[in-house]
Amino acid sequence: MGTAVDDDASVEFHDFFERHYAELSRLARLLTGEPDIADDLAADALLALWHRWDRVRAADRPVAYARGVVANLARTRARSAVRERRRVALFWSQREERAENPDVAGVVDVQEALRALPFRKRACVVLRHAFDLSEKDTALALGVSVGTVKSQTSKAMAELQRTLGTERAAPRMRAAAGATPRPGRV
Repeated sequence: MGTAVDDDASVEFHDFFERHYAELSRLARLLTGEPDIADDLAADALLALWHRWDRVRAADRPVAYARGVVANLARTRARSAVRERRRVALFWSQREERAENPDVAGVVDVQEALRALPFRKRACVVLRHAFDLSEKDTALALGVSVGTVKSQTSKAMAELQRTLGTERAAPRMRAAAGATPRPGRV
């Protein structure tokens, strides 16, 4: 059972929510430019406020605090979107690579096999073997540890070898991507 203090806090928060949700959502929409995301950000901000409601309601200007929470959430969302766009751009490089007499059937097979992999495994394999990045550069691009790159690449290559039915999945993948292997790499 709730106490009178808990009930008072709940009523106060409900009143605060009713008075300021639309304003906070509008703020989020203007900050992000994404109407679909704005309601979620406002709701997330209000949830965070509810978890700290005892401190928020004691503040001089709780609405200003709420606006700050929305702004911080919008900033975090924008930063995440930028990181994601950078990762996608890395995969879909703008430079055109043309191969003479490409093995079209092999390219289709490799593309289908890659699509069957979960994203992180696919990303590791593509960066390591099609873009010829080091484990360290791949880890940096994906925001994961070098150990994760090693394990995900190993597991993905095993899956590709089973799918493609060959021990030479990496060379087929590089050939399908139009990349040339570094000296000393198969």
